[in-house]
Amino acid sequence: MEKGTVLVTGIGGNVGQGIIRNIISCNWPIKIIGTNITDFSAGNYLIDKFYKVSYGYSEDYITQIKQIVELEHVDLIIPSTDFESYYLSLNSDNIKCKIAVSGKASTEIYLDKYLTWKFHNRFSIPFAESILPSVYNNNFDLAIAKPRKGRGSKGIIKNISKDEDIKKLKDDEYMIQKMYEGKEITTAVYVRHNDKKIHGLISMERSLENGATTYCKVITDYDIQMQEIAEKMAESIDLVGSFNIQSIVNDRGEIYPFEVNCRISGTNSIRANFGFHDVKYTLQELLFNKFPDEINITKGFAYRFLSDVIYLENGTNINGDNKDNFIVF
Repeated sequence: MEKGTVLVTGIGGNVGQGIIRNIISCNWPIKIIGTNITDFSAGNYLIDKFYKVSYGYSEDYITQIKQIVELEHVDLIIPSTDFESYYLSLNSDNIKCKIAVSGKASTEIYLDKYLTWKFHNRFSIPFAESILPSVYNNNFDLAIAKPRKGRGSKGIIKNISKDEDIKKLKDDEYMIQKMYEGKEITTAVYVRHNDKKIHGLISMERSLENGATTYCKVITDYDIQMQEIAEKMAESIDLVGSFNIQSIVNDRGEIYPFEVNCRISGTNSIRANFGFHDVKYTLQELLFNKFPDEINITKGFAYRFLSDVIYLENGTNINGDNKDNFIVF
């Protein structure tokens, strides 16, 4: 197998760190370059070389990425954040390597939750009812205010009801979404790059703390319904590779997606252990030009816990990569 160089962005977050651990677990000859907006983060010790970059939406970001691609002879970029996915897709024609992103239309629409609602509504694809604050008039019994381009649970206002609270929200920043009661599931879908067909999916019931998954359990009860939703999405827009659908299932078994992440999502490290290897499929297709492995889902559940990375300076300079003197405890 030929050697390859992969750049993983956002290594300070659990998505990027999961992607890196999945790459390492393949035991393939891959050099891993990592980027982040800070010099040090929990992902530095996993990578071969680190570069600090600006936010994905900054004017300097694409220039910085292009420089890294040239310096490190990068073969493939795997972004781990929504903004980076969008701007990398938007500039993909000017970056001299492959990028694991969907098309420009997909990354733009799924970056903005209100555009997501409008798109799904247009093509009769299920999605939580949404409306702009300026025209909201107690349309929903239970409502939640969300940043249109928010990250995780930041900025969310649950059970919003007071008129004075809603009037403070700007249409270009916020949306009001109907709240659905039930259990939350997260569904990862992989659309093959070579023929644009759905390779498979996996759904997990989950619990969150501060917007991050802490517990999840593999479930197959809704695979047929989620397959139908994913197929409508893939047929209607330029989705490729891995993406994630977050949904609520009510007590009647009705599914209401409420957010789509147009990239590899945060449970990638967990679901790989249940047979859904979307990072591996990405490498197989885009780095080694191979057909991705078959998907064989096994049931189980997982918990996340904290661990520590301790850097031991001992009077030497720290590079911020796997050559540093560190311990994981």
